Amino acid sequence: MKLTDVSKTAIVTLRSHVLESQKNKPLINDPMAKYCLDKLVSFATEEEKTLLFNRKLPSDLTSHIAMRARKYDSIVNDYISKNPSSPVVNLGCGFDTRYWRIDHKKCKYIELDLPELVEIKKDILKDYLSYELIGCSALDSSWIDRVTSKGNRNFLLIAEGLFMYLPKADVINLFKTFSERFYHSQIVLEVVTEKYTRGLWKRILIMKTKRQLGFDAGSSFDFGVKNALELESYGEGICVIDEWSYVEDPDIRPRIYRYLGISRTQWTVTATINENK
Repeated sequence: MKLTDVSKTAIVTLRSHVLESQKNKPLINDPMAKYCLDKLVSFATEEEKTLLFNRKLPSDLTSHIAMRARKYDSIVNDYISKNPSSPVVNLGCGFDTRYWRIDHKKCKYIELDLPELVEIKKDILKDYLSYELIGCSALDSSWIDRVTSKGNRNFLLIAEGLFMYLPKADVINLFKTFSERFYHSQIVLEVVTEKYTRGLWKRILIMKTKRQLGFDAGSSFDFGVKNALELESYGEGICVIDEWSYVEDPDIRPRIYRYLGISRTQWTVTATINENK
């Protein structure tokens, strides 16, 4: 499938959704994820099956990914209930099947990822795709021209696992563009603490990622923040309104995670963009 290590994490996310859905009391119900996963397996070489599909994933990792997906689904549904027919843009969508887990009839749903991944996704979901799928880097502003061709208000931008893999200067420039191009909109994104992007902590992350996944995506962590409010300095009109971590979820297991002081190591931030304009 010729995916980069970063793009391979999309398969880990997909597998996590499938594994969680198969539990007696699942955190999310995602039948389309199983369909998508089965199609991917049919395309994979034996080597890819061994590395990407047959490797056992840690149960806490799959649960945390499912909690995050459930949280993002909730944010999306809440937003479109208050802003009917609003555009929802899923940046770095990977093999996500969120479209089938939300009230998609109440929004205009759009997905964006690198062209090589999008072509695979179009191929495996060709019989079910009824929304716009754009093959483009999030850093290429041509996608903004495309999605705002009929207006630039009431957008919800989702970046569930994207920005940490991008250079910090590029993220800052992208947020500046958001502040100039979107109005009365929101963005929900996952961020990591700045210490994970350099030195000893980055080396620890690389070793952990390789041990859990069998490949290296941790070395690609380039963008981190000292705190969520840092995002407000990236563009005029950006205002942080909420923060959430899977550690704070009532379903977190083991519960000791709540007391380890890790809630702001990798977490979700929701911010408004020019809400009053």
